[in-house]
Amino acid sequence: MNSETKNQTPPKSQRVLNSTNSIIGDLLKLAGQADIISFAGGLPSPKSFPIKEVEKATQTVLEKEGALALQYSSTVGEKPLIDQIGKYINSKGVPAQADEIQIVSGSQQALDLLGMAYIDKGSLVAVESPSYLGAIQAFDLYEPKYIEIPTDEHGLNPDLIGPEFKNIRFAYVITTFQNPTGLTLSVERRKKLAEKAREYDFWIIDDNPYGELYYDQEPPPSMRLYAPERTISLGTFSKVLAPGFRLGYVVGPKEAIAPLTQLKQAVDLNTSTFTQLITAQIMEDGLMTTHLPAVREIYKTQCEYMLKAMDQYFPKEGVTWTKPDGGMFIWVTLPESINTDELMKEAVARKVAFVPGSAFYTVGKEKYNSMRLSFVTVPPAKIEEGIKTLGELLKEKLGQ
Repeated sequence: MNSETKNQTPPKSQRVLNSTNSIIGDLLKLAGQADIISFAGGLPSPKSFPIKEVEKATQTVLEKEGALALQYSSTVGEKPLIDQIGKYINSKGVPAQADEIQIVSGSQQALDLLGMAYIDKGSLVAVESPSYLGAIQAFDLYEPKYIEIPTDEHGLNPDLIGPEFKNIRFAYVITTFQNPTGLTLSVERRKKLAEKAREYDFWIIDDNPYGELYYDQEPPPSMRLYAPERTISLGTFSKVLAPGFRLGYVVGPKEAIAPLTQLKQAVDLNTSTFTQLITAQIMEDGLMTTHLPAVREIYKTQCEYMLKAMDQYFPKEGVTWTKPDGGMFIWVTLPESINTDELMKEAVARKVAFVPGSAFYTVGKEKYNSMRLSFVTVPPAKIEEGIKTLGELLKEKLGQ
């Protein structure tokens, strides 16, 4: 072989060599297979997409400011969208100024920028146990050392945060309809977390992709209400409008947001001007108010279908699961004798998929006896069929 052509790629960076393939990609592939009942991917329901309203807003934007919409944008984001987001956030009782908002290309980019801005190799970063696997994947690129925030059946437990948190760069949390557990942190625990952050001088990254997906009662406000001087909040339009827009935002003290703007300029210059202006128009038209109740009803109904099926088909002994008040996920805890990494292979052979719990932990990978189920994209009849299949498999494993 010619030595000049033997290398199929340029020499890979250590970052690439240290990284592993994400389970997210595999889950998205499974979700796309027609013969698989997938409770794996955390995709929004296509029934929730406001196609006609997007079409109308797109036409309006092209007619009113087509040249601007098709041009480069500022790195910070388009003013009409920032203004609409600011108005929305302020309506929740959590004040935000325009210079405290950074537009990003989906909240996954925000996680990457936060890692790039605030994590050095070996930096201590706190995450819930379990935590969102996409955040872990993003942070892993910057080689932190993780410390886990202890959790119980009510979510993270700030009473168990001690002096070991004093030197962390930040604590990454999802306080509302958490991914993967579906749990929501109480007002009392939010206040206590704010107290601990001040006591041990650490920052809070409060990721909030699901906060508007409540079923009945609106959840407590963002952590920014309780610790505004040390909280950076992430929001996204992926779950409330459309993930294809790849549009999110970061809110926090302007000094903390500035490094993200600096880095984003080097990464992608700006988020799509076109989708920013369309979203701003949709918000101005009031769609977030008129559209979201229908989305919540879809998710509530889907969740009820799954919980009912689990009550009917899952084993009665040794198996527990969360009962969320919003969001997209149910967390199942099994006896320690069950390894869900192995169980997943058998489930897929029976045409059902879920996410093994080990994917959501940064340390303690021996935590193999849990799984995440997502219910939003599966038709009710398929939910029952898939849960029945899982229930039969679990009963076989547990001898019930």
